[in-house]
Amino acid sequence: MNRLPLFLDVKARRVAVVGSGPLAARRVETLFRVGAEVLLIAEILSDEFEALQGSFRRGDLAEGDIFAGCALCYFAPEPGEEPDSALVARARAAGALVNVADHPQISDFIVPSVLDRSPLVVAISTGGEAPLLGRLLKARLETLVPAAYGRLAALAGAGRAALADKLTSHAARLRFWERIYDGPIAEMALSGDEAAARSALAHEIASCQPDGSASGDFPRGEVYLVGAGPGDPDLLTFRAFRLMQQADVVLYDRLVEPAIMDRVRRDAERIYVGKRRSDHALPQEEIGELMVRLACEGKRVLRLKGGDPFIFGRGGEEIEKLAEHRIPFQVCPGVTAAAGCSAYAGIPLTHRDYAQSCVFVTGHGKEGPIDLDWSTILRPRQTVAIYMGLAHLEFLMKELLRHGADPALPVAIVENGTRANQITVTGTVADIAGKAVEAALRGPTIIIVGEVVRLRETLNWYSPKIEAEHDDK
Repeated sequence: MNRLPLFLDVKARRVAVVGSGPLAARRVETLFRVGAEVLLIAEILSDEFEALQGSFRRGDLAEGDIFAGCALCYFAPEPGEEPDSALVARARAAGALVNVADHPQISDFIVPSVLDRSPLVVAISTGGEAPLLGRLLKARLETLVPAAYGRLAALAGAGRAALADKLTSHAARLRFWERIYDGPIAEMALSGDEAAARSALAHEIASCQPDGSASGDFPRGEVYLVGAGPGDPDLLTFRAFRLMQQADVVLYDRLVEPAIMDRVRRDAERIYVGKRRSDHALPQEEIGELMVRLACEGKRVLRLKGGDPFIFGRGGEEIEKLAEHRIPFQVCPGVTAAAGCSAYAGIPLTHRDYAQSCVFVTGHGKEGPIDLDWSTILRPRQTVAIYMGLAHLEFLMKELLRHGADPALPVAIVENGTRANQITVTGTVADIAGKAVEAALRGPTIIIVGEVVRLRETLNWYSPKIEAEHDDK
């Protein structure tokens, strides 16, 4: 390490920026945000400064002591323009630390790539050797450090003074914060329930033991109801990934891909509660009871469900049981099958020229095929996405025809959508059932009915390892 990393407080301190282009404007904007008194030295300003009026004052190089009192000075020459070495020397002679963009060899300090989760801030520098690499690393960290961590840092800051009064030992305070960051109070802050987090933190500070350990009266167990999406692990949300990493036990079903399970914390206990049609590994009622029991044991329970838990996922039924027993829970939505599978099949659910509405229905009820409101479904310029309809496909298509559907109305069936073994079969209301039999589809599938299916031939972009051989081209 050949440069000293620092976070410098420049509130109400004078900082000069020399330049008139976009880079200079970005420097002014950042300095104004952190409370600096910005002195801008430039003859003509670019358009980027229009929104920054009032955040700086102009300086004139004719003033002999223009850099007097400046803590820092940023030089932002235009691309290809050499910095004015005499002006750099003048700023340095006035006592300012100098940064010259793209010239680390004559700079006193480097401007890092910054991940801002205020008050949590991460700065990345390559010492001026590979600035693009620093930006790439920042982009990767953006996916690993959600914005919610700023709330967690603020929560910790609010409790530091009170904890210092309660615990004099540095080791005890360290043990306390390790426990808080790994427990339900941190999760309250991360999920946005800041009032509850502050109240719980105050309780923990007041009641913690002298060694920083818990008093034992704060409930730790909770449940995370998380949508895992239709299959592609890259469709997991940041929040889903975070919850998957901190669960003690995971309840999952057959729709959750092994690649997604690989992203669950390695040492978490895994319990399969999957269901197939008429073959339930664990009845729905028992799943709810199991979650309650595990949470009451103080465990963080991850209920991982394919797609979105609130769209034909019975997630509402499961959290009703939790609410009944006053078990803390939170819901993390996922990409539902209709959205994910249609996108990967190149079929937009809505399109200005083909469909101005979309309706989601299920093709399977408790006792078999469901009696749908066919008049509502068969509306012009509307897409219909049918979940769990493969087993009753022939019945569903006959009902559509019986209620007036055009036999030539396009239909697509997407099996294992978004996964490496995705297959898409296209046809019409009249012939799709036969094509599904010919393709030996087993599921899971989503059925898409509507004129938008015609766009697949043009918009199909995804090339899974097993390409569909049954498309009606």
